[in-house]
Amino acid sequence: MTSINRNPLSPVGRQTVEKAQPTTTPAVNTVKADSAKVAKQAGDTFEAGPARQVSASLLGGSKPKDKVYDGQFVGAGGQTFPPGTSLKDIPGVTPRNNPNPEKTVIYVNGIMTDKAGQSSDLQAIADKTNAKAIGIHNSTEGFISDLAQCVKDKLDKGTNPAVDTLADTVYSELKAGREVHLMGYSQGGLITSRALKDVYNRLRIEDGLSKADTEKVMSKLNVETFGAAAATYPDGPKYVHYINNRDAVPTLTGLGGSVDPLAFAKKAGKDAVIHRFGEGGINLLKNHSLQETYLNHRVPFEQARANQF
Repeated sequence: MTSINRNPLSPVGRQTVEKAQPTTTPAVNTVKADSAKVAKQAGDTFEAGPARQVSASLLGGSKPKDKVYDGQFVGAGGQTFPPGTSLKDIPGVTPRNNPNPEKTVIYVNGIMTDKAGQSSDLQAIADKTNAKAIGIHNSTEGFISDLAQCVKDKLDKGTNPAVDTLADTVYSELKAGREVHLMGYSQGGLITSRALKDVYNRLRIEDGLSKADTEKVMSKLNVETFGAAAATYPDGPKYVHYINNRDAVPTLTGLGGSVDPLAFAKKAGKDAVIHRFGEGGINLLKNHSLQETYLNHRVPFEQARANQF
């Protein structure tokens, strides 16, 4: 597959987050001992667990080397391949019970996910969909930097290598007459939205297709989003959007929850299916988790398109 030069369209496609007194001394000693024990356990948990990783990310990024994979394809065993590599030349992640799946899914991850994290998601997706899963990596430089990039993606400003790779891949596959199945999670859904808008514009402007013909070409795209941060999508592709009403990302920055006073400003794509559900409690990270929450609600694509959840 030849990489498409996107520069001719860049001017068009790119302009348009009391204390109670103790009664006895022994009680004080007991409280102190228990407090020290709890504090130590909390400290141990912080040092070994996700809290430390999140803190490091907030302070500038715990995975600075992940940037080198930005916009690259990710395949089996965490192997990476440069943009422009033909999909047939990428050994994707296969289901554990099916080493030779017939279908392929292209997946874009969300923020604060390094290559190892995306590889874990790819295996979960392959097992769930019974398809070969290939990633387009959305690298992380830490929470603050990642969030800033989300804002730019929202405004369609600046460059994002993952957007460019996805747009070039989709455009090339469509020009070859092939169907494409995409999955985007969190910021990955936002990246997917932005890339699809670029493809739409290229078909309209570079290829001179009518609106109807552009939508017909893009109808070869099956698109699934999970907790996505995008609020608008171009017409043409067949969409299924999964939204947890207890997940702040899609309800506040994406297509909204079941009750959304700003629904008039959202655009899910013509004939899109939106599956909203409510799962989770005060654990906001779990409510937004791809593997712990969203994939549990995912059903086969054609079944979802028939609204059979």
